[in-house]
Amino acid sequence: MDRQDLHDKHRAIGDDSRRGVTDMKEYKRIFVIVMDSLGIGAMPDSEKFGDIGVDTFGHILERMRTLDIPNLRKLGMLNLHSGGDMTGAKQPVGKYCKMAECSNGKDTMTGHWEMMGLRTEKPFRTFTETGFPPELIKELEERCGKRVIGNKSASGTAIIEELGEEEIATGAMIVYTSADSVMQICGNEETFDLENLYRCCEIARELTMKEEWRVGRVIARPYIGKKKGEFKRTSNRRDYALKPSGATTLNALADAGYDVIGIGKIHDIFCGEGITESLHSTSSVNGMEQTIDICKKDFEGLCFVNLVDFDALWGHRRNPEGYGREIEKMDQNLGVLLKTMREDDLLIITADHGNDPTYTGTDHTREYVPLLAYSKKMKEGGKITDTDTFAVIGATIADNFDIRMPEGTVGYSILEELK
Repeated sequence: MDRQDLHDKHRAIGDDSRRGVTDMKEYKRIFVIVMDSLGIGAMPDSEKFGDIGVDTFGHILERMRTLDIPNLRKLGMLNLHSGGDMTGAKQPVGKYCKMAECSNGKDTMTGHWEMMGLRTEKPFRTFTETGFPPELIKELEERCGKRVIGNKSASGTAIIEELGEEEIATGAMIVYTSADSVMQICGNEETFDLENLYRCCEIARELTMKEEWRVGRVIARPYIGKKKGEFKRTSNRRDYALKPSGATTLNALADAGYDVIGIGKIHDIFCGEGITESLHSTSSVNGMEQTIDICKKDFEGLCFVNLVDFDALWGHRRNPEGYGREIEKMDQNLGVLLKTMREDDLLIITADHGNDPTYTGTDHTREYVPLLAYSKKMKEGGKITDTDTFAVIGATIADNFDIRMPEGTVGYSILEELK
């Protein structure tokens, strides 16, 4: 059976699941862990995105030669992509394949939305390396009546420390971005006025809906204090986010009465849509600890986890050694999670895009991503068919729980290959 035949077979499985033609649930609980930015090699169209010869995981292995990742190795990660001095497991216990992104993008929101069934044609813009364009800043200044300072990628606490005194003294407005598609605006609560800050953010939200400046999220970042060393952000943050472009697997699960637990940035990425419980993580290590805690509790449905430190701390900062050490930390907790999993649990480990820490610049990279799947019920591990979309994850989850995917979604179930 060739790739196209398998593709058609998977389509049929997905179509059946939408009509409710499935057997009993194979798995009571599904855990999806996103190792944010762990790409495994350039996609065929990567040059269109400015990415040539990129390979996040491969180049980390080249640089470090070996990683202490026994659990990822036994799930098949190195069978999928070896490198350095490392080779695959002789008898991997997990199923594994590589996934291509069908959406037009390489950012967090696009990748996660696609996993849950949404194909994005118009990518979100990031301004990590350049700051926002002069035309956008000019219009923002004119509409808000304030001069913009900052306009660069920065840590929120660091930029307030750097420019807070100037903002207070001159009545200017601190604008900054990060690695994600986001515009953040700071305002001192005593001198800016909260309602005025919110007004300016609403203007920014309107402006950044334009195609040439399409930003996923605008955030009001109020703070207090009068001088360096005293500045402190307050709880009056307000987000102006784009909701997903349509209903996703998460909505379908929640509407059917299943638990949808988001850990880390999942709530933010989906603007809370389809999330029944959310846990904020202080780090990727903390995110794995929270996942282990959730695994010990009773629930039925999905636990969806984003581990952002790979991307935020190491990928964008072009630090392959730090990235490698973060993978090792994750692997330690993965060992605990594997022991904690129940017989009718399914674990899926994947990524949302690449971020090659050896590549030029600081931006994400357009790459294939891994899919590693494991359950104690699986008869054997091994290679399964590579997929042409991340949306197989959402479609497989829907198939497992015998729910219809929302209209307009993409993807096909691979549940039969994960038994």
